Amino acid sequence: MGQKTKAVRLYGADDLRLEEFELPEIRDDEILVKIISDSICMSTYKLTKQGKKHKRCPQNVDTNPIIIGHEFAGDIVKVGSKWSGEFKAGEKFAQQPALNYKGSLASPGYSYEFFGGDTTYCILPNEVMELGCLLHYNGDAYFYASLAEPVSCIIGGYHIMYHTNKQNYSHATDIKEGGNVLILGGAGPMGLGAVEYPLYGGNKPGRIIVTDVDDGRLERAKKLIPPELAKKQGVELYYVNPRNFDDQYKTLMDITGGKGYDDVFVYAPIRELAELGDRLMAFDGCLNFFAGPSDKNFSAMMNLYNCHYTSTHILGSTGGNTEDLKEALRLSSEKKIRPAVMVTHICGLDAVASSVMNLPDLRAGKIVTYTHINMPLTALADFEKLGEKEPLFAELHKSCAANQGLWNAEAETILLKHFGVSA
Repeated sequence: MGQKTKAVRLYGADDLRLEEFELPEIRDDEILVKIISDSICMSTYKLTKQGKKHKRCPQNVDTNPIIIGHEFAGDIVKVGSKWSGEFKAGEKFAQQPALNYKGSLASPGYSYEFFGGDTTYCILPNEVMELGCLLHYNGDAYFYASLAEPVSCIIGGYHIMYHTNKQNYSHATDIKEGGNVLILGGAGPMGLGAVEYPLYGGNKPGRIIVTDVDDGRLERAKKLIPPELAKKQGVELYYVNPRNFDDQYKTLMDITGGKGYDDVFVYAPIRELAELGDRLMAFDGCLNFFAGPSDKNFSAMMNLYNCHYTSTHILGSTGGNTEDLKEALRLSSEKKIRPAVMVTHICGLDAVASSVMNLPDLRAGKIVTYTHINMPLTALADFEKLGEKEPLFAELHKSCAANQGLWNAEAETILLKHFGVSA
């Protein structure tokens, strides 16, 4: 008999179901794992809306549903004989979901019947280990490993940037050292990670400008990653709400002394934002359209005159590779980056389906799901009020308040202990 599990499964567009079922016995080249945490990604919302139209979704999903969720971590339970020399039952793991196995788009959370994050247990197929995408993890919190995946996407977004020269055809990868970085729509959860990462990893810019039209998000960003902190790392950091200025192009250009931006990131799928970023590029500037649109016909007007005469480059990135994931885990373990700046809510497995279906309307940052508990979607900001009646939330509020209001390893331990979740 296989392991019984409870999972959120996709049967088609707008059809998510929380179900209990039995996993098959693992084969010699597979590994059974217990999922502890998974963070919810906007990509899962897009999958849910598109169903079979999504490129990673199998066409038989209506009869062979897939487990959603791809930002997960947990404990190894049982190891097939092929991998018994490399992995052991009882150890923690992190994983890289961007497999690209033999050219296939198949990925956990999108494509597999028994492999995904929003479940209590799942089976890792052979290709995960064969590709080196199952990683040993010794961190003090599971959610750090879950968030390593979105952080790896941010890191990959930086490393994919490139610049050229007029002497040869070599491309210098990563952002320009000492240059100007512009992050448009950057006060959301992923944007915050993009603000913090270049202070401690990769090439270091001389200046970072972050825009957002939500003053509340900008204030939170400024509190968590203040300009004073960036200054200590030798970087000028500005937060700007373009709605406060009659001419946002001029305002943003003036910050650079009229030079423009060497590296531009577009973190919201808005046509006008992409076009503004294109206009603001400096000579040899590079624009990364990082935000993934749901509309397959999404497009914007790009200035090809500048592309020709001022050597501007336009690219897009999605996901990170295994080296990016390892860098994310290393920087997190060294306390140089704080993935927790992304987290605004937590929930149990019972709240996943509704959270995914309503994700664009929630105005949430990252939602961390703990798959072995039942808990409605709960904002960290509500812990104090909830704590007036429930001791658990009073304790969680105390822990978060001692950590700049951020979700943290101690809070995770408190939560898991309260619900009796153990490795």
